Amino acid sequence: MTCDIGAMLRERLRLAAPVPVVFERGDVDMFDGYNRQRIEYRGLEGDTIPAFLFTPTAQPARGGAVVFHQHNGEFHFGKSEIAGDVGSPFQAFGPALAQHGLAVLAPDALTFEDRRGQVSGVEPHDYDWLQHYSAMSYRLLDGDTLMRKGLDDAQRAMSVLIDAADLDEHRVGIAGHSYGGYTALYHAAVDPRCRFACISGAVCSFDTRRREETGITLFEAVPGLAQLVDTHDVLSAIGPRPTLVVSGTEDKYSRDADQVVARAPGDFITALRVARGHALDQERFDAIVEWLVQRVSD
Repeated sequence: MTCDIGAMLRERLRLAAPVPVVFERGDVDMFDGYNRQRIEYRGLEGDTIPAFLFTPTAQPARGGAVVFHQHNGEFHFGKSEIAGDVGSPFQAFGPALAQHGLAVLAPDALTFEDRRGQVSGVEPHDYDWLQHYSAMSYRLLDGDTLMRKGLDDAQRAMSVLIDAADLDEHRVGIAGHSYGGYTALYHAAVDPRCRFACISGAVCSFDTRRREETGITLFEAVPGLAQLVDTHDVLSAIGPRPTLVVSGTEDKYSRDADQVVARAPGDFITALRVARGHALDQERFDAIVEWLVQRVSD
């Protein structure tokens, strides 16, 4: 496919160009080697987007990354899992990266943690799944998509990261695992400000997912999407910007990641493939941190 995939996706989704974003700073919590500050800003629909901003204390940040949190059926976890307060310790990228000199912005995705309509915080609620489903279905009724909203949110997060941490725009990127990995995949394809991207547990062709009856994220529920692109097309649109693809041979969400990567032309991809399942472990966590740190140190 020779067309500009990023431009085509923007047109198909009716995704607006990135804009400067006004944000408000909250209280700062101090930890060993980094500070964490609550940030709030407005989304396209006037909704409040809460996030944590992690910054190193030993020196000014050399660069930074927006880190999108996973799904894992835990809608009560979002930015607080990236902070290491709840959930898997192998999702705590905020502290790990800040201690290595990066600024990190970790926003809540729509319908997660403090962006749930019924409740906020890190306790589950019976309405959580239905709210996530409704965020997709009501947009489809209106001729809209959850992906457009998610990518607009992602672009705003990048704008906030750059301004809030006073970063060099040439040293900023994105990362995410699972649901966050899908966000990172498509965000990097449509937003050239993402100078590097780490995509974990989210690279698999539509054909393989269809054949194995792997669930499609509601984020990707875009009518006709599979007729326009496949995963390797979206991945290819990121090149030549450095990209790390992390996958597991036993992970249904990245079952054929090695084949998808092989179909992306060029040598911009670093692939880490392990003989394990979907959930991150110490090896993959450490490799992701090391790779991201290297991107802002080059």
